[in-house]
Amino acid sequence: MTNVRPKKHLGQHFLDDMQVADDIVNAMTQHGGYNEIFEIGPGMGVLTTRLMKKEGIKTTVVEIDSESVVYLENEVGLPKEQIIEGDFLKLDIDKIAPHPVGLIGNFPYNISTQIYFKILEHKDQITECVGMIQKEVAQRIATKKGGRTSGILTILVQAFFDVEYLFTVPPDVFIPPPKVESAVISLKRNDRKELPCKQETFFKVVKQAFSTRRKTLRNALKPYGLPAEMLAEPLFNKRAEELSVEDFIDLTLRIEETRK
Repeated sequence: MTNVRPKKHLGQHFLDDMQVADDIVNAMTQHGGYNEIFEIGPGMGVLTTRLMKKEGIKTTVVEIDSESVVYLENEVGLPKEQIIEGDFLKLDIDKIAPHPVGLIGNFPYNISTQIYFKILEHKDQITECVGMIQKEVAQRIATKKGGRTSGILTILVQAFFDVEYLFTVPPDVFIPPPKVESAVISLKRNDRKELPCKQETFFKVVKQAFSTRRKTLRNALKPYGLPAEMLAEPLFNKRAEELSVEDFIDLTLRIEETRK
């Protein structure tokens, strides 16, 4: 069978550097004690072939491209029952993975942000993730408190995962080369079982605070109708990007208190 054609509408850029592939797979540590890895968008299986060599680990791939599905079964030799043909974003994770799993992949850049929101939805099942995404998004997710690239995903992901920026990947190791640099980041589930505030409120406060990122919290959080004496505090002179996860948790607790 001939090679699989990268398809622009699926955001496919196939990795063509074996050392980078080794580095991505070797970054998986079985954090959380899982024995199954889900790979998103395996394409021609450059990561898959390496994952299949891991002892005691089952490799299950999720691939939306039917041409790749045929290639993975016939050329890579992955058993049919370990291939899920479909859209990862639409999968019922609770049904297919009621146990802890690791997640890996050269994620399609057009849905990479949505993949991380999906991970958050299933944070107690996905205990580790090593993903290659566009560098800009990787920096945003991995940035520390006060970073200019800080955003909604920074806070939401870091509330439940320890995040590490592993390495940058140049465009020329892909077929076809993307127009931007890529990066590999690692997520490992932290010890926080649940938030001391309501998770739904926390998510809403973070999203509202970053909705007008050039404004101070005093202006960004106006829809909450907070008391004037509270808004007069120095905290509300800050912008969302200046706050840490713990700052947002404390802020959410205080907002909840005003609504009692």
